[in-house]
Amino acid sequence: MNGHVKSMIFQQFMEPATTLLSLLLVMAVDSTRTVAASRNQQCGNSLQQTVKLTRLIQKESVDLIKTYKASQGEMAELFCKVSVNNVPDPNISGLEPSERIASISTHLQDFFPHFKRVYEQQTDLQSPTSPLLTDLSRVSARSRSLAALVNSFYQSLFPNLPLPEPAGGPTTLPQPQNVFQQKVYGCVVLKTYKEFLSNVSRELRTLKSKVCRRRIQINMFF
Repeated sequence: MNGHVKSMIFQQFMEPATTLLSLLLVMAVDSTRTVAASRNQQCGNSLQQTVKLTRLIQKESVDLIKTYKASQGEMAELFCKVSVNNVPDPNISGLEPSERIASISTHLQDFFPHFKRVYEQQTDLQSPTSPLLTDLSRVSARSRSLAALVNSFYQSLFPNLPLPEPAGGPTTLPQPQNVFQQKVYGCVVLKTYKEFLSNVSRELRTLKSKVCRRRIQINMFF
């Protein structure tokens, strides 16, 4: 068998193999794109759910502050303008998306002990049927649901990167306060939390283009 014949046989053998390999590559790429698109959609859906709950709590926090002021008697408008120490910072920190989502989670956890303290104080100052107590309980419960959503969203994006522990240790609460101090403290906590929710809402809107689209690009690359 001369060289020309051998070359023809080899070429005839390789053509189907090359075609099959090309087909398998196309199928693999299509499969990767489908999976990546599905994960991107899940990322977007999870984020959208978190955004919706944040906006709901933000709206309820505005109404809560109005109810709070209405229930505190004279000088209520001045209470929120007084400076109070040890109230969580409403600003979100971090450079990378993972750091900023973790910051949201940490801040939410920081606010919960303050909500509990405000509720306990107002329980002593208000009647058992006060709408303020109902509103405080509702916002606190929804905020815990928000924290669970944020944590789940973080873990879905960064499964190999555990949420960091709070750097400052346990939340510091104020020492025993008189009635005026309690009213001031409660108003400042609620006002600061409303500011924090506004920051969270803005942050989540920018995250969609950063983390969900980036994720599909990473999936496509690999």
